[in-house]
Amino acid sequence: MQHTGRSILGTEVLIFKKLLATVDDSTLTFMRLMLGIVFSRTAPRKSWAGSAAMAFRQPCMGFFTTQMHIPAPLAFLAICAEFFGSPGLIFGLLTRIAAFGIAMNMLVAALMVHMHIAFFMDWSGNQKGEGYEYHLLALALAIPIIIRGAGAFSIDRALSSKSAS
Repeated sequence: MQHTGRSILGTEVLIFKKLLATVDDSTLTFMRLMLGIVFSRTAPRKSWAGSAAMAFRQPCMGFFTTQMHIPAPLAFLAICAEFFGSPGLIFGLLTRIAAFGIAMNMLVAALMVHMHIAFFMDWSGNQKGEGYEYHLLALALAIPIIIRGAGAFSIDRALSSKSAS
């Protein structure tokens, strides 16, 4: 069975509408904003100059590829998830993609780096590193956003309600 250009385009439009669809929920908005604000502060620390361009050079890209042995394309995606996911969450634009990227970063960090250290963060300096409690909290915020969308006061909501009319 051959597909016409119209049916493929219709399918793509339907998928994009589902990606943007959300409910008018202020709790999701609060969760989205908190996650976006936290990552807007942590993402620049991964680079010297606090810019995405510097992160792709050193120290972040180098640390991911040489120290952690993460393939460069995956390291690139991890950096992009934090730098571009944060504004996506704050403004509510392509929110599910932004939340998914941050959730995957947190899952990988918890499993590859922090799981073997401890559950709690190292407040007293007695551990070999940080625990994974922070990562679980970030996942707890990201997963409902992935499932239900951006919530109220988001670009996704504005675009999805505009396309519905």
